[in-house]
Amino acid sequence: MPSPRRRIRKAVFPVAGLGTRFLPATKAMPKEMLPVVDRPVIQHVVDEARAAGIEHFIFVTGRNKSAIEDHFDSVPELEQTLAQRGKNSELEELVRDLPRAGHTSFTRQQAPLGLGHAVWCARDIVGEEPFAVLLPDMLHHARGTAGKPCLAEMLDAYQAHGGNHIAVSPVPEDQTHLYGIVGVDDARAKVSRVRQMIEKPRAGTAPSNLHVSGRYILQPEIFGLLGRHERGAGGEIQLTDAMVELAKDESQPFYAVRFDGQIYDCGAKLGFLLANVAYALARDDLGPALTAELKKLV
Repeated sequence: MPSPRRRIRKAVFPVAGLGTRFLPATKAMPKEMLPVVDRPVIQHVVDEARAAGIEHFIFVTGRNKSAIEDHFDSVPELEQTLAQRGKNSELEELVRDLPRAGHTSFTRQQAPLGLGHAVWCARDIVGEEPFAVLLPDMLHHARGTAGKPCLAEMLDAYQAHGGNHIAVSPVPEDQTHLYGIVGVDDARAKVSRVRQMIEKPRAGTAPSNLHVSGRYILQPEIFGLLGRHERGAGGEIQLTDAMVELAKDESQPFYAVRFDGQIYDCGAKLGFLLANVAYALARDDLGPALTAELKKLV
């Protein structure tokens, strides 16, 4: 019987982006703190990581992002006020959402040099162990109450295969030129070996319709490649470029883990609005009333 893989304990959340697609709302507030129903976008993503068993949450931040750090800290005055007013359910929810002491780390990305650079900034906190990366803009909504969170599915695949893993999801064939696309052994399989990674292939040339959806499990060797600070598309240090280079090593295979739930790009206005509707409809306290109101609107 093969020995178990080294457990994934840490996750990196690159949250240094400026949120220019949401100006003026994000002029003074981090885009990651925009609410989807009653929880900030970043809280939903951290919830996904926690549900998968992640223990240490590493946030790569930038200037004017202190609200994220404050959100994952206790607020004694607020907690005391809630207790005094008998708002026990609200207090319990606040306390439940807090990571345990010492289980969050924050580091700065001083310049907007790309996703690869943001991940590289977490190298000393991650150390020499495999880790997860979750892009906070992309909400992965599992279908149904029994649906398994995306990262949890990826960790299952990691335990079975080892190596590096990328979450993927199908897009219409005529939209493949808009995304990073992977070529795999079997595009219909839940888990399949990655053979190609192409950033925004020309129309009609994509090796599949599976796009990279913003969840990764990576081996620490990626940091050495990112540390070369080689510039790619847009003059930025691209995570995809480092993954392509790492995949050339036969001992570092990449696997695509297909996510069949719904994905919402909360960095775009339409995706953000759809996420609010979908997450609200899934709640017993909001779904029926919202359904009735939406029928009136449309």
